[in-house]
Amino acid sequence: MIGDSKYHSLDPSKCIGCTHCMKSCPTEAIRVVNGLAVIDHERCVYCGQCHRACPTHAFYVEQDDLAMIRSFKYRVILFPSIMIGQFPGKYSEDQIYDGLKKVGFTHIYEVEQPMQVMIDSINEVLADKETPKPAISIYCPAIVRLIQGRYPSLTENLILRKAPHNLAAHFAIEQLRLEGALREEIGLFYATPCIAKIAAVKSPVGESESIVDGIVNMNQLYNEVMKVISDHEVDDHSVQRKNLSAEGINWSLTRGESCHFGSRSIAIDGIHNAVRFLERLENDQVKGIDFIEMRACDQSCAGGILLTGNRFMTVERLERRAKRYPSAKEIHQENNLEKAQELKRKLILDPIMPKPHFAFGKDRVKAMEKMDKAQRIVCFLPGIDCGACGAPNCHALAEDMVNNKAKMSDCIFLQQKWVDEGRIHARKAFLNIQKKWGADRFKADCNKRGRRNEGF
Repeated sequence: MIGDSKYHSLDPSKCIGCTHCMKSCPTEAIRVVNGLAVIDHERCVYCGQCHRACPTHAFYVEQDDLAMIRSFKYRVILFPSIMIGQFPGKYSEDQIYDGLKKVGFTHIYEVEQPMQVMIDSINEVLADKETPKPAISIYCPAIVRLIQGRYPSLTENLILRKAPHNLAAHFAIEQLRLEGALREEIGLFYATPCIAKIAAVKSPVGESESIVDGIVNMNQLYNEVMKVISDHEVDDHSVQRKNLSAEGINWSLTRGESCHFGSRSIAIDGIHNAVRFLERLENDQVKGIDFIEMRACDQSCAGGILLTGNRFMTVERLERRAKRYPSAKEIHQENNLEKAQELKRKLILDPIMPKPHFAFGKDRVKAMEKMDKAQRIVCFLPGIDCGACGAPNCHALAEDMVNNKAKMSDCIFLQQKWVDEGRIHARKAFLNIQKKWGADRFKADCNKRGRRNEGF
């Protein structure tokens, strides 16, 4: 559920209250209070924009301990193909797989397999005349949460099919059971490229609980593999990639999904692009589109904040890798998966419910009164959205005021006007600013963190 847990936090000792995170947040979920950024987890969709914008790396991810894998006899690592794209080109796929086994995993599955099962399942949804159009992919959990909270009327457009890591998890269990493994002996761990997928595993949407037992930061896993990876020829692990297809390898990249569905489909990456498009969609300004692929990160999962490599280089490597693999249809026909229908059935999600964020509370009458009051307050604010008040813009400050979270004196322009009119003393105005931003904020320091272009 939105806001039910924290999957990322802020280290106060690193935060300098620079407002970069606050300004970049697409849901206005961050304020600066007493010189420190504060996350409103009710509004946060875990898109990771604050992590990218922070010049001091003050944000960190809440993750599981890698040591927990030792609790299981069969230790399965599930990871999207983009992880392979992180490694230097001198390492082969088998060397990377071998490194993962040295870290402690017994079985290795890239999650985008068997991909034809997923493609067929989504096509069945699109073929249903009852499916609202345009149908929106649920692949990116940050987009799902954004729609639930900010565009609740579009929730019915979400395709009720699980993400590929669920497909691979069910497939891995079936394969291991054929080897004689019991379900309780199998530990499934997902290597994630972003916070949103941590939230999707820990607090799944459209299912009561995730099939995955633990989640691993892909950045951490990459570093662990690099410590043990061999420079020499290793055993052949290709049997664990026998259901991996070109479509599967490209799935996590921009247009990796949309190219398979509908006569008219589009792909959107970047959270701010998604917000702008969803506003057009909600206002009924988009016509004739069958399918929308929407990802929060620029270059889709290749731009995840828990990756080590350059996102553009990752895309290039994966596209080259995909050319070496057969199509999903060829693999499907060759391997003749007996339980494809059962796998498709397991991919069906329960209905996803809207979780609207009520900026002015759930009481409709009081909310209307607060909205009118906020509009009147905005008339007195400068409208330049400077962020010096600790809110991302003047409308957000007005909203905070009517919710008793801010005061008119938080606006430094109003304060200056009041000083000029003799309504408050200059000393009082300065102390107000000092209280908001801290006493050391005004000291000259040429080495101050957060200066121009830092963090970008």
